[in-house]
Amino acid sequence: MTSPLLPPAAGPNPPFALDAIGAGLAFAASLWELADALRSGGPGGTAVVQAPPGTGKTTLVPPLLANIASAGSDTATFTAGRKGRSPRVVVTQPRRVAARSAARRLAALEGSRLGDRIGYTVRGERICGAGTMIEFVTPGILLQRLLSDPGLETVEAVILDEVHERGLETDLLLGMLAEVRELRGDLMLVAMSATLDAPRFAALLGAGNGGNDDGGGPARVVDCPSALFPLETRWAPAGVARLDTRGVTRAFLDHVADTAAAAHAEALAEDADVDALVFVPGAWEVSHVAARLRSRADAEVLELHGQASPAEQDRAVSGREPGGRARIIVSTALAESSLTVPGVRLVVDSGLSRESRRDTNRGMSGLVTVSCSRASAVQRAGRAARQGPGRVVRCYDEKTFGAAPAHQIPEIAVADLTGAALVLACWGSPGGRGLALPDAPPAAAMAEAVEVLRELGAVGPDGLATELGKTLARVPADPRLARALLDGAATVGHRAAAETVAVVAGDQRAPGADLTRLLAMLRSGNDPAARRWKEDVRRMETIVRNERAAVGKSQAIPPVPAEEAVGFVVGLAFPDRVAHRVPGAGERYLLSSGTRAGLPAGSPLSGHEWLAVAEVSRAEGRDAAGTGAVIRSAAPLSADTAEAAARHLMSETVEAGFDQGRIKARRERRLGAILLSSTPVRPSAAEGRAAVARALAKEGLGTIGWSTAADTLRRRLALLHRELGGPWPDVSEEALLARLDDWLAPELEALAGGKATAGIDLTDPLRRLLPWPDAARLGELAPETLEVPSGSRVRIDYPDAEHDDGRPVVAVKLQECFGWAETPRLAGGRVPVLFHLLSPARRPLAVTDDLASFWSGPYAQVRAEMRGRYPKHPWPEDPWTAPATARTKSRM
Repeated sequence: MTSPLLPPAAGPNPPFALDAIGAGLAFAASLWELADALRSGGPGGTAVVQAPPGTGKTTLVPPLLANIASAGSDTATFTAGRKGRSPRVVVTQPRRVAARSAARRLAALEGSRLGDRIGYTVRGERICGAGTMIEFVTPGILLQRLLSDPGLETVEAVILDEVHERGLETDLLLGMLAEVRELRGDLMLVAMSATLDAPRFAALLGAGNGGNDDGGGPARVVDCPSALFPLETRWAPAGVARLDTRGVTRAFLDHVADTAAAAHAEALAEDADVDALVFVPGAWEVSHVAARLRSRADAEVLELHGQASPAEQDRAVSGREPGGRARIIVSTALAESSLTVPGVRLVVDSGLSRESRRDTNRGMSGLVTVSCSRASAVQRAGRAARQGPGRVVRCYDEKTFGAAPAHQIPEIAVADLTGAALVLACWGSPGGRGLALPDAPPAAAMAEAVEVLRELGAVGPDGLATELGKTLARVPADPRLARALLDGAATVGHRAAAETVAVVAGDQRAPGADLTRLLAMLRSGNDPAARRWKEDVRRMETIVRNERAAVGKSQAIPPVPAEEAVGFVVGLAFPDRVAHRVPGAGERYLLSSGTRAGLPAGSPLSGHEWLAVAEVSRAEGRDAAGTGAVIRSAAPLSADTAEAAARHLMSETVEAGFDQGRIKARRERRLGAILLSSTPVRPSAAEGRAAVARALAKEGLGTIGWSTAADTLRRRLALLHRELGGPWPDVSEEALLARLDDWLAPELEALAGGKATAGIDLTDPLRRLLPWPDAARLGELAPETLEVPSGSRVRIDYPDAEHDDGRPVVAVKLQECFGWAETPRLAGGRVPVLFHLLSPARRPLAVTDDLASFWSGPYAQVRAEMRGRYPKHPWPEDPWTAPATARTKSRM
């Protein structure tokens, strides 16, 4: 068979000339090893490629697999259904710009037109043809294909690139594709990583070996040494804080820009061909640093981030034109490892990264700015030494670098898992059960996501996707938005619902958080972002038309004004984010979930009473109005429309509380946590009883008050319940509140009717809980008083009813207990009384629950110390025979 590394003289699918494509690339030396790993076990194989950035793995591995697949297409191992067509190799890239760039670069090296033998597919854009052999896609595109074609019957090989980034969709693909290989042993599967965690991925891929890999062990790991040139590291820490409570400080960003300008000027003095790459955490920071650099650097300043248009992204990652000006590219982590930016020999690193985090307390997900991991910092630095000796300037110190985490937190551990849970339910692995994932999803986050899907009707009792769930999975949006698309179409029309869902699901930032304004810009625009949005709208309209049975399945809703259609659909998707302006609090809003959030300063939405919030995140920026959260995207709506969108959160209750000893009630209408109206009412008897019960549950029985007699009885009963159990009742606060009707019903009626708490004594109500006939032994088992040898009856102090280990205490003068040898015991002999023996001035002299031991030992020392201080009181040498008395010697 022809070598996969060399082109044959002729053939229907001419292989790629790897010698020409791989000229000068370090990974060319590892091609034979990879080819052997893939072909040693049969027609398909698995392998993990571990190679640092810049070695050429993304350029060389896809054509190698295409060559192997082409060679195999002439053998009997390929089914008749695959003969006569070009083999297909699918390569995932974590970002759209990386997929486009990798396809464009490989096509240029191969000398073919983009879209012929090499193409790409990203959301809203596809450049491929019938003869395309290598297709670069984003992970989300491949996930959709797997759900519609679980066997990937039209694909001969899959390459998962940048698996070390631990994106959620890539993690899912690892587990799902390992299962596919159990059914399709001819499917080649390669994972590529830029870090040293390759053995972990090799074990995962080996689990799905399709029965063809020898021994069923882990996949082969193919390593490649670093191709980096010498790299000089400099440290340039700022004299100001990098972060404060409002996010990245402007002073630090100015330091990064000034450092980059100076470092680039120095580099240009040594070599005029040096371009620079500056890493900052987000799009706002990119714009700020780029603006400052344009006034300070003699270079063309370009911006690279996810919100830039495809044309702007492509221009930034393309090399400098011959004779062109030196360039400084200011980028987010997008340029960290997924693509090579030609000409870069200088990297300036802020050391910051923006990562997804789920805020469980507020029920929201968002991006937070943190120190980047050491692995990320190393990869960023490596960008400067791919094409020649380079330099990295880190705008922080070595101590900060050492304190950073070793690796980035996997997205599955911190992200909202609703979309992932739906994919897993459709795949047949609800919650990830049975799937070999790099990390198991957090149980609490997954349970929360599955509950959301149940509420949507997307999963059944068995956790598997319903027919509706499978429909929602075909919508390129969060499952909640997908359900809103179907429900909203019946009220506002297919077009309006599709437009709203497409804009919310997209990655365009709403100006001033105004979603309606962004929608208007996309409708009238003709730039790539607008064209991509319009394609998404058409796709969603098609889904709505094809799923007529699922459209408008929820209850009928009155017509919604056209100007509120956007807010209505957003409210349907996220009813917990319907928000009402807090009176007198500026631009602060209360969400129906109970979270408070603020609008960005100067937002066009300011002043609207009601908003449907599409995106809200932690206060990672400069606009939160002191709430700790900021509204990123929202649309206005009226109170009526808000109630219609979030109708299942509507409630009407009679709330009551004690005011000056009497119950006061109000009828409250709420939309979740938002109070709509509150009016004083005289409740009905049933409402009054329920309101009093709620008030007591909230404020406690202490609101009525425990008289001395009631408190004593409760303490006695608590001791018997603790020591003897049933039939003695549990009289803890929680237990009493749980059975109010059993012991407090008449008093509840009286309180509900307006009686003051001062007129109620809880002693008699407690007696209703006494068990009969055992109640007759209450005085014997837990008496109120104890007769001591002097003849006095002393009150027993029982422990608090809420304490589990307290002891009954008798505080009595020492002289009243002379001759008492046997310590009395309560609760049928189970609990000894704890004596506090007092001086004549009623100060503690001793604490004991063993009187005999006290008289035989410690008493002598007490007598020696006290007889001179209290000479009028008896202190006999022999306490066993002395008469017990409460009197002085003279009165005796």
